[in-house]
Amino acid sequence: MPNTKIVHVPHLGGIDAAYQMPYPYDATKPTLVLINSFTTTSDLYSMQYVNKALTDKMNLLAIELLGHGQTRTRREQWTYWDTAEMNLQVLDALGIDKAFALGTSQGGWITVRMALMRPEKITGIIPLGTSLDFESENTRQLGCWDAPSLLTSHIDAWTTIEPTPDFQPDQAYCDFLIDIGFGKDECSTETREFWRKTICENYKGDEGRRRARMAAINLRDRDGLHPRLSDVRCPVWWLHGDKDVVYSLANAQREIAMFINSPDAKLIPIKGGAHFLSASHPKEVNEAILEFVAKYSH
Repeated sequence: MPNTKIVHVPHLGGIDAAYQMPYPYDATKPTLVLINSFTTTSDLYSMQYVNKALTDKMNLLAIELLGHGQTRTRREQWTYWDTAEMNLQVLDALGIDKAFALGTSQGGWITVRMALMRPEKITGIIPLGTSLDFESENTRQLGCWDAPSLLTSHIDAWTTIEPTPDFQPDQAYCDFLIDIGFGKDECSTETREFWRKTICENYKGDEGRRRARMAAINLRDRDGLHPRLSDVRCPVWWLHGDKDVVYSLANAQREIAMFINSPDAKLIPIKGGAHFLSASHPKEVNEAILEFVAKYSH
């Protein structure tokens, strides 16, 4: 990822946090933080980087989560709260006082954590295709995926005390992620090959295996946010595809109602939208971003 830059932040004893900002920072424009989904990278938002309507109106800043992309820390144990703190410290390090935050899937619940931790810094959040519960039986009854069943075999396979210098995720794992994210039949060959290569390169070797394992443990075993959602005081526009095979629209409809103290909490269903909504339906996502940022950046 030739456009990726690194900034050092002090959380967890020191993190080299990787980020993409397609154009130089302009302090006269609002900033939108973009947070990628599980075992992808900041390249998930390539369709936003090339949209001139977006880049003319705002700074786009994609920060790669702990365990993802080129972000590195010496500590092997971390949580989503740590990534939220890291993101906020990246904003501090770059001299950005306020920002909007958009996140896909796991990125969605990190936007909420950021808004809870530093409400004076986060102007508004745009979750995409997410769930704010833990991976509960209740969500599965509403049509969400069965994360414990789907992730445990990968976690078990990636757990060993023996060195694994030749490790890389197999093609079956890569295609599993691509199929649920982009849509099995909708994903182009070019997109599939790009993400197969990206995932394998990013998680190769012993260090890559350990990062992939911890990322999967975080996803499967995370804490839920339901009791905290009433503490979110910023606007929330939640976009969700009706073809999302990971988290259901029915679950999103239940959870958006929990933002009882947000001044503007609404769910925007996207017809035909897949789990990686910014990639499957960039036009609809970009239009919503422009409207949201214009409405709340003053």
